[in-house]
Amino acid sequence: MSSAAPPPDSVAFCADLVRSHDFPRYVATLFAPAAERRALLALYAFNVEIVRVRDQVSQPLPGEIRLQWWTDMLSGHVHGSAEGNPVAAELLRAIRDFDLPVEPLSLLADEHQFDLYNDPMPTMAALEGYLAATCSALFALAARIMGPPSDAVEHLARHAGLAQGIVQVIANLPRDAAHRQLFLPQQVLASHNCNIEDVFASKETPSLHAVLEQLAGEARQHVTTASSLLAQLPSSMRPAFLPLSQAQADLKRLSRPGRNPFTPQPSSRLRTLWTLWRASRSREFTK
Repeated sequence: MSSAAPPPDSVAFCADLVRSHDFPRYVATLFAPAAERRALLALYAFNVEIVRVRDQVSQPLPGEIRLQWWTDMLSGHVHGSAEGNPVAAELLRAIRDFDLPVEPLSLLADEHQFDLYNDPMPTMAALEGYLAATCSALFALAARIMGPPSDAVEHLARHAGLAQGIVQVIANLPRDAAHRQLFLPQQVLASHNCNIEDVFASKETPSLHAVLEQLAGEARQHVTTASSLLAQLPSSMRPAFLPLSQAQADLKRLSRPGRNPFTPQPSSRLRTLWTLWRASRSREFTK
């Protein structure tokens, strides 16, 4: 990995990228010290770049090439162009400064290859595996920036990521259905006699509501477990898990009776700021 200094504007580039595409995580970085905040922004900017590939290509192959560039960069097979990419330069710096493991970063990129195809998510176990390698891994890496790794941190990160990821699956249903892409597990759909074509047609049915309620119930269990584990962490590490508070708020909003699951209901930036600021001052994150 290169030790060359990144361009002066790379920090601002990563901050703008995260602020534009992942506002809850951007806000969470505001509660971290300056050095850790820079590394967190690099990590989250990398995630934004990986997640955005799906929307930047019209065919899977160009998407796979883009994802492969990142895995090659992480393995040290990309040289000059890495320093020219502000996100890559900042990520390499964070890896070096905080001794971040490269394997989960590469696996995160590999796992998002699923996004490039319209293959349905087969089972709940498959969804949990996907979320563990993406959302949970991101929490674990953020926590490693904020403090030493441990089994307790990994356990918390797993539950936090599963909670956040399941909430995102519910929230993204309108967009996914419009693209004929389904992250709702076929296994869960079948157990409630929910027809996939009805979902793609944006038909609001009792069986779909049953599917979403089951997923919401799973997310609530993970939130409860993660919240109980959070108290075991040093308070200095807890900002890494502040995005969990936004997922918890989104879950309440998405679980309201009578809500049409195909109507997008994004949280406003002002509400996100309020949610994370209030969480940062709560006993859960300070005691």
